[in-house]
Amino acid sequence: MWRALSNFRLTYGQKLFVLATLPLILAAAAISVLVAHQSRQLAEREIRTLENQLIEAKRAELQNYLSLARTAFVNIYGRAAPDDEAAKLEVTQILSSMLYGQDGYFFVFDYDGNNLVSPRQTYLIGKNWTGLNDLNGVPVTDELIRIARTGSGYHSFDWIKPSTTETARMVAYVIGLQDWRWAVGTGIFIDDVLETVAAAEAEVEARVQRTFLYIGGITMGALLMVFMSGMFINIRERRLADAKLKRLTQRVFDTQEEERSRVARELHDSISQILVSVRYALELAQRRLNAGDDRASESVDKGVGTLNGAIQEVRRISRDLRPGVLDDLGLAPALKTLAHDFGQRTGIDTQLETVVFSNRLDKDAKIALYRIAQEALTNIERHAGATKVDIKVFGHRGGATLRITDNGKGIDWRNDRTNSGLGLRNMQERAEQLNGTLRVLSTRGGGGTVIEAQMPLSHMLPPMQKTTKGGTG
Repeated sequence: MWRALSNFRLTYGQKLFVLATLPLILAAAAISVLVAHQSRQLAEREIRTLENQLIEAKRAELQNYLSLARTAFVNIYGRAAPDDEAAKLEVTQILSSMLYGQDGYFFVFDYDGNNLVSPRQTYLIGKNWTGLNDLNGVPVTDELIRIARTGSGYHSFDWIKPSTTETARMVAYVIGLQDWRWAVGTGIFIDDVLETVAAAEAEVEARVQRTFLYIGGITMGALLMVFMSGMFINIRERRLADAKLKRLTQRVFDTQEEERSRVARELHDSISQILVSVRYALELAQRRLNAGDDRASESVDKGVGTLNGAIQEVRRISRDLRPGVLDDLGLAPALKTLAHDFGQRTGIDTQLETVVFSNRLDKDAKIALYRIAQEALTNIERHAGATKVDIKVFGHRGGATLRITDNGKGIDWRNDRTNSGLGLRNMQERAEQLNGTLRVLSTRGGGGTVIEAQMPLSHMLPPMQKTTKGGTG
């Protein structure tokens, strides 16, 4: 037999079948355990919710009963003195006669523990029950009196059910008559609630067992399908995977092309034009040098100056792609650099006001506010015709706010949508992505534009989570 086993070899198809079915069996087993666990947890939460709802309904019912009882004797109690024994007797008679349902009644204990009213369990009347506990050791009389002394409240304990003389769970509601030092209350047995909960738990367990059987049947059917058509499925899945991979690759290429197009536009709009100016200056210098013109050095100096501008523009583009100061020092220093460069480049008077809030913005909020500021300044430079820009960033109880104000021509919502709509949408999307808000206010009479971006408090780090590097925001 050992020789027969040693000569046994799996074919390629059998190996493929084992490789295909073994993970399926393991996955089915794991899914079965996970589904059972999750189902039990979900059902437990639902059952607890149902139980709480039923008990709350019982409590509301108790309050209604006690409100009715209090209405019946409130006038007597209100007129009586603390030692008016006749009034007390009249109230005990009223409460003793107020019965409801099979087991409903009102009880009264004085603060010394003596029972004064118990119509369905008369053996309790006239005796002191201080220290009485239920079968589980839960205090009954002492706790009811303690609750009554504080005003009113609920208490749950096991008590004998008058209709069956069996012990069942009771929920009692008690109020205190402080002038008479009485604890007046009533209770409802919740054994029907407990039975409903037990039935729901049994149903859940049966459902979980059926789920096991269903998963087992589905697993066997899947194994049979794998055995009958495994090769066809593998080929089809491979084709689908190849198609998905192609789509994913195309999406990556499209993203790369979009980024390249953006950088290309930056280079064309700034660097390319500057370099063309350098080339013209050098060509002019060359022609003047060949002609013996003394002004050749002027053209060279002009080309060098323009080339320095190109270097600064390259640094600006690099900074726009990812400003290092934002990660190193925080939002406020990054905005200060951005405002300074903007003012120098455009000649617009740019002022930055910031309130120190100890670098407590998280990384995503910093980047979002910085990009919103970039986009806003770009729109101001291209469209606003402003001479002054004020930037303010500060933290507050609601989070952090960035406010940018200019004195330009404002936004004409009817005619300027093509010019400013894309930039505004970009700023809006950045704010909404972090559950923030963006407000744009403008007037057409030369009042300028106010752009206000606010990040919620959820993006403010607690004081114990400050970053290790300095800066604000």
